[in-house]
Amino acid sequence: MVLRKDQLEVQLKDEHQLIATGVLRDDSPLDVSADFQKLCDACRVGDLKGCQEAIASGVNINARDYFDYTPLILASLCGHYEVVRLLLESGALCERDTFQGERCLYNALNNRIRNLLLQYDYSKSTDPLQPLASHITSLLTREKPKTSDICLTASSEQWNLHKFILSARSPYFSKKFAAAPETAVWKLASSIPPEAFQIALRYLYLGDVPSDLGLSNKSFVTEEDVFKGISKVSKQLEIDSLWESILSGNDRRLARQRHQDEVTRGRNQIEDWYRNNVLKYKLEVDYNKAQDVKWSRDNAIFADVLLRADEEVEDEPASGTETPKVRNTAGQLNGIPIGPSAASRSPSTVRKPRKSVLFPVHRAMLLRSEYFQAMFGSSFQEAQVTEYLQIVNVDCSPAVLEIVLTFLYTEKADIPIEYALDVLFAADMLFIEKLKTKATVIISTIGMGSGGLADRSHNQTGQDQEVEVEQINVYDVIHAAWFLKVQRLEEFSARYLAYRLEDYIDEEEFEDLIKESASRIQKRQETDSIELLDDIRYYLSERFRLRFTDSGLEDIMDENGELHAEAAQEAAHAIAASAEPQSEPAKAEIIPADPASNPFMNGEIRTLDGEIAGDEFAADAINYQVLLGKVDAVLERLKLDA
Repeated sequence: MVLRKDQLEVQLKDEHQLIATGVLRDDSPLDVSADFQKLCDACRVGDLKGCQEAIASGVNINARDYFDYTPLILASLCGHYEVVRLLLESGALCERDTFQGERCLYNALNNRIRNLLLQYDYSKSTDPLQPLASHITSLLTREKPKTSDICLTASSEQWNLHKFILSARSPYFSKKFAAAPETAVWKLASSIPPEAFQIALRYLYLGDVPSDLGLSNKSFVTEEDVFKGISKVSKQLEIDSLWESILSGNDRRLARQRHQDEVTRGRNQIEDWYRNNVLKYKLEVDYNKAQDVKWSRDNAIFADVLLRADEEVEDEPASGTETPKVRNTAGQLNGIPIGPSAASRSPSTVRKPRKSVLFPVHRAMLLRSEYFQAMFGSSFQEAQVTEYLQIVNVDCSPAVLEIVLTFLYTEKADIPIEYALDVLFAADMLFIEKLKTKATVIISTIGMGSGGLADRSHNQTGQDQEVEVEQINVYDVIHAAWFLKVQRLEEFSARYLAYRLEDYIDEEEFEDLIKESASRIQKRQETDSIELLDDIRYYLSERFRLRFTDSGLEDIMDENGELHAEAAQEAAHAIAASAEPQSEPAKAEIIPADPASNPFMNGEIRTLDGEIAGDEFAADAINYQVLLGKVDAVLERLKLDA
């Protein structure tokens, strides 16, 4: 045991020395920037939208603040489950047997968060580019469907490869293929062992470098010959960083770090190539002429298929457009929430010419989608090799298809909220589960907006009212969740509605939604619950309960978790009396809203039923009961018992 302890201390000392010298990267560096501070603040208060925006801006989510807290530790310590899940899905570290990992687990507020942390091992939480790297590496051995367009030969060995990957990763190949893009066979120098070429090609295809250099008992060359060959190949192909991977030796953490760095470099190179070639040469044509486009198979960007996306049929208003609807966070709004179904068409419109966009792409990257795997591996027309590139129509808008392609080529998914729902459907259609998950995360974080605070129903007389423009149509979201069976979006929709229930409860479309939720239960009995309503009631209780819990007033709630106006007013009265012992105690009863008879009521808190309460706690308890009563009234009107 003493020996093991000494060994660990030596290993830790060596690790700190490597970090200090810059050889080894610190997984949790100190970050005092304003952007990182915003992320930490969002994690403390559970602001999903703020966290998502900070992550999208490129902040290092594994950094630490002055107090050695990482965003993941802050979120788990404060009990924000959704924020913890978002951080883990975005690559936050929670590796056991490390200081920060064990600290995160120990400080988790509850077992629900602790179990979530334990589900994410190192490979899932810290290597978000691994799926892309694994796919590109697999292309070296994938035989069907055929996607290679060049054959490299050396002695008795040959490799079926892809020009666009070689061009993106090697300056040497980039120049050679630019001069002769039609090249189909390339003979390599016979003086270099095939094992050296094999290692170099695996490196170019984002694979890890084997420690045994690929040698076996049947090899005819020595390790020294392979090293010399790698030296020549790396210089010829202008990939000097290959040597760094070779020299990392048996240090597992250093080797892992170098491989991660190389995968990141490779992704950036492929992304640059994708943007400077695929996106640069996308073609916009009239809808009626799209199918007549002829694109030569021998092209300079080595594309082997054209993906087509058509614009939606729209009418462009000739004069003026109806402004989008907004919701007043302190009042009520009659009508349908903002979203695709909310806009109405101007009576005077001009038909806009419909366009189609063609993207020259590579089947090798499209195979990341099971949809395209099945298509190109079949006997269908799209899989046949023709003189001109096949045109494959994808049922989505050009903007959505560009997001899909960017994800397939780069693993990046910068999804604007206005396209998130369309990307969700496209990813489901193409069987791209990871992109589907990313679209779900965008909807459930950015879509929640800033209306998630429990006191948004407070309305103070005489104060300016904040206006919120909703970024999603929650009705569209919940229908998508039901259709695509996305449980996370079902939960999000219920929470969204619960935190804005006073805005939606009187809408006819809300009642239709409740009826539809009830009808989803086959052979429903009168006593069966309605899933959507159950979830709304749960999050409604959460919305108001958190406010009392944060104030230390848990006794306001009974054993069923319900709030009572009388108890809330009594507690508030006690707080006011202790805070101002010389002032006259505030009245506990609700005062009728009559500014004419009582001019001193300006600035008081108004409840949802139009009354004025003496304090916020009383208003919260009353509003909770009012909203529950409205829910019961909806059920009565619909003749549903739930």
